[in-house]
Amino acid sequence: MTRPATERWALALAEWAIPERIQALAPESPWLLPPEFFKVEESDRQDQRPSLRRARSALGTGGSVLDVGCGGGGASVPLIPQAVQITGVDERSAMLSNFARACAAAEVRHAEVEGRWPDVSAEVEPMDVVVCHHVVYNVAEIGSFLQALTDHSRRLVVVELTDTHPTSPFNPLWQRFWQLPRPAEPSAQLFLEVVRELGYDPIEESFVRPRQPPSMTRSDYVAFARRRLCLTKDRDPEVEAELGDRWPLEVPTIVTVAWEPPPG
Repeated sequence: MTRPATERWALALAEWAIPERIQALAPESPWLLPPEFFKVEESDRQDQRPSLRRARSALGTGGSVLDVGCGGGGASVPLIPQAVQITGVDERSAMLSNFARACAAAEVRHAEVEGRWPDVSAEVEPMDVVVCHHVVYNVAEIGSFLQALTDHSRRLVVVELTDTHPTSPFNPLWQRFWQLPRPAEPSAQLFLEVVRELGYDPIEESFVRPRQPPSMTRSDYVAFARRRLCLTKDRDPEVEAELGDRWPLEVPTIVTVAWEPPPG
């Protein structure tokens, strides 16, 4: 008997856990991402990728936006001027500071809520459009997470994710340094199964993001990769050699999944 998609999602994510024997040797947390990864640039305001196009269309001549896992505001600030009010939710205060600065620079009304979704969902009013970019691969309890997103949307929910796990480009490095095989799931296709299982009718659109100049120096990226791999600083030369010219390590194919909340 096939397990429910929500259960398969949680089980697949659990397979990505770093074994305790490796984490015990890590001098720093492998999970924290540098806030500079999430700063919104002026060029982002002109971005026409499907996730933003669909959100803009739902906003029409104006409306409110809830950005869950907002980071620096990459999913919501480019929606200005159609977005006339934006609320950002994030677990990290440094991310919310970047988000607030981007909103202030764009002269849009904004509010920040610090905490984990959906734990803080009761603190947030429903908005016209709810956006959530590159967050769901961190969410094991995906059913309640998506339900709370939908409950807070009047017009549309837009989720953006990579077609495979976002850290999968690191798989060869895990094999090289730790002889650790990495899983293949979950994926965007499994995510679509989850959305349908919850009773929604999603629209799917894929695109390949263009190669962009790195947002940090090579030495900073090597340090980030070394932390992600639970290695000590003295392994930087080996990490740099393994990276070669294949940095930053990203999944190129992005999937937009959007659905309307039930009427009423």
